[in-house]
Amino acid sequence: MQNEHPIVKAVYLAKTDLQKADDLIRDHIPFIRSEAAKYTSRPCTEQDDEFSIAMIAFHEAILGYERSKGAFFSYASLLIRSRLIDHQRKEARHRGHLSLYAENTEDDRPIIEEIADGQDYYEESASLEATRQEIEELSAVLAQFGVSFSDVADHSPRQERTLEACASAIRCAAEDSQLLHELLQTKKLPMSQLVRRSGVERKTLERHRKYILVMLLIQTNGYEIIRGHLRHVLKKKGGCAI
Repeated sequence: MQNEHPIVKAVYLAKTDLQKADDLIRDHIPFIRSEAAKYTSRPCTEQDDEFSIAMIAFHEAILGYERSKGAFFSYASLLIRSRLIDHQRKEARHRGHLSLYAENTEDDRPIIEEIADGQDYYEESASLEATRQEIEELSAVLAQFGVSFSDVADHSPRQERTLEACASAIRCAAEDSQLLHELLQTKKLPMSQLVRRSGVERKTLERHRKYILVMLLIQTNGYEIIRGHLRHVLKKKGGCAI
């Protein structure tokens, strides 16, 4: 243990200390950006979606790392690549939606550039920092419940009717203080109570349990930036906002 690599010690300290986790992520921004660039085969900036996903994956690696998994950076690299692949697959499923990087027909400039032109630099920087902090905080909370951001994509309903049913269950749970108390105490979704009080079939709730749990935690703990993004995504999918 005395000869253990410093990064391993740092990772284990960061598992239970958000400030140390934040420092560890900040110290390894070059590594995170490099891993995202390897996957995209192009330079990656902190404004790229791939960078944000890689940063979330790096924090997930901190929380999930064990000495038995070998070198931390190898583990983090594999996890980053896995999450980027998940993202690419999700994007492929939803092609046809308006892209912020699509060209504007009037002057052939990407839409995101026009949005950025109307923002003050310092306001934009503050927004990015607030988003990053919110993502990191939520990632740590989700880890306590044994779920992650990827569970939203992996277990999200594919049919509109099922999405509506899950949204109904989430709203019902969010308004039930007793159910929420049990959730926080046990770190598990009280399935029997949720079935009884929401009227949604148990098999539907079981199939999408992780999705419901993540969305419920987001809805009942603030996270306004993330909620705003999810409302936008769900609206484009034709589903219910949270």
